[in-house]
Amino acid sequence: MAKESKAFHWTDGAARNIISKRGDKETYVVESGITPSGFIHLGNFREAVTQDLVRKGLERAGKKVDFLYVWDDYDVLRKVPKNLPKQDMIKENLGKPVFKVPDPFECHKSYAEHFEKVFEEEMKRVGIECTFMYSHEHYLNCEYAEEIKTALENTEKIKTILNEYRREPLAKEWLPIFVFCEKCDKDKTTITWEKGYEVNYTCECGHKDTIDFRKRGIVTLRWRVDWPMRWHHNKVDFESAGKDHFASGGSVTTGREIQKQVYKTEHPVGFMYEWIGIKGKGQFASSAGNVITLTEMLEVYEPSLVRYIFAGTRPNREFSISFDTDVLAIYEEFDKVERIYFGEEHKHAAKLKAAYELSMDEIPKSLPYQPSIRHLSMQLQIYNFDMNKVVDFFSKELKNQFDKDRLKARAECAENWIKKHAPEEFKFTVQTKSQVTLSKEEKDILHKVAEKLQEKDWTDKGLHEEMYILCTNAEFPPADFFKAAYRVLINKEKGPKLASFILEIGTERVAELFKSV
Repeated sequence: MAKESKAFHWTDGAARNIISKRGDKETYVVESGITPSGFIHLGNFREAVTQDLVRKGLERAGKKVDFLYVWDDYDVLRKVPKNLPKQDMIKENLGKPVFKVPDPFECHKSYAEHFEKVFEEEMKRVGIECTFMYSHEHYLNCEYAEEIKTALENTEKIKTILNEYRREPLAKEWLPIFVFCEKCDKDKTTITWEKGYEVNYTCECGHKDTIDFRKRGIVTLRWRVDWPMRWHHNKVDFESAGKDHFASGGSVTTGREIQKQVYKTEHPVGFMYEWIGIKGKGQFASSAGNVITLTEMLEVYEPSLVRYIFAGTRPNREFSISFDTDVLAIYEEFDKVERIYFGEEHKHAAKLKAAYELSMDEIPKSLPYQPSIRHLSMQLQIYNFDMNKVVDFFSKELKNQFDKDRLKARAECAENWIKKHAPEEFKFTVQTKSQVTLSKEEKDILHKVAEKLQEKDWTDKGLHEEMYILCTNAEFPPADFFKAAYRVLINKEKGPKLASFILEIGTERVAELFKSV
């Protein structure tokens, strides 16, 4: 087994910074979260995986870590995402907290729960372990009553902090809370508060009431106050955020001041992560439908590859997720890093070794079998996507269950890539019988190649040279021969390197095809 890497990685730097600024603690708290207002896309996932990688950095430093993932499902649903069904139903429920809106897909208890459960399953697939917290549960249980009272008592201080970065100052009657009407569940309420735990509200629907928010959990803090309140309440040591939050006057700036001045505690360590996009389509834009989910990425990239892409890229670097032929190169890069980790390639690349460790849910004891994604793509099409035949083709290379699981996972990713993303020149179907019209000269040269194929076991190089010799002797242009061969084999004029392709298909099978013309 390879020795554990002590290579310095960006996560190690983050861990040292946290320990330095937060002190040497028995357990550190890392937090992340989002409002489940629609599909959670890869841009959102970058935050979750960044916190998880920092968690691993702290663990590499010998520390215990609690990773909290907070679902802000008491947030208000304010607009209708274009890529969801039941648009009219969603529109009717605007103004309600997302956990009170019905599931447009009709398979979960609520709108919020649908998107939460999808993402929670995705996180499991890429090895992210965390404690999920649901804001609506804590608010409904009145757990934040003291923090709400503290915010109300410091309303003017909060307004001063927020107004410093606003063009128009907040209204005189502004309060740092929402109240959801108990009759219609919406936030269309006018609120007054004087002191203590009681607030008065009047809703646009006509309902009015006076409530004690220690007993009735319909009062929530506004986002800019809720976030620092949770940092304080959960004793958070680290939370990163996107560059929009870190912009001057953004929610990080104001949140840190609110935590310091209102809750009298120190803000967590955090750094900015850059946005990511889709190659050829630009940055993610939920409103425009330009998003890719983690599930869609996992159709093409196995979980360790997904983690590697993020572990191997500093958070402050912008990049794009590729689904074109870059996929092949990324798999090849990962396999090379794996060989370096196990000492099969002698290259001093300590950071790469660390990235490999951070990518693997379980590190194998020795170098596992590395089925080439390029080779798998070819074999899948040769066997007409018969997975059992493809697995059987590689069976002699498989030493253990890890190898078997990897082969199957990569084969499924390769199949998805070919069917959904591969350029047309990568796609083919091996013909069962020739469907093309050829000249007598073309038929003759193919017949000669067929005879040679059946004479002995060929190597890639040997067959390649023999085909050129046959073309020279017959005074037949090699370029025309290759076109004819590809037309008979896959009904195209171009394809994979012919000699190796013939050997992959099988010389007997190809010989029969060439003889049949």
